[in-house]
Amino acid sequence: MGIFREMGRMFILIGVLFIAIGLLLFFGAKLPFRLGQLPGDIVHRTKNGLFYFPVVSCLVVSAVITLLAWLMSLIRK
Repeated sequence: MGIFREMGRMFILIGVLFIAIGLLLFFGAKLPFRLGQLPGDIVHRTKNGLFYFPVVSCLVVSAVITLLAWLMSLIRK
């Protein structure tokens, strides 16, 4: 019975995660910040091309994923 309880928790967590991602995508244009266009992201434009590296956006995404992983580890204990 324990394995089904763990699977149920994981499915609930994945469902909540999908809902959060869906809400972020749905309301993303109305947020005060745009992921990928944060201050600190590197953009270098030339007449022949464009180099773009979202440094700050990567840090924000990494922090959120780390926080979620930490919360999941607390839930599993």
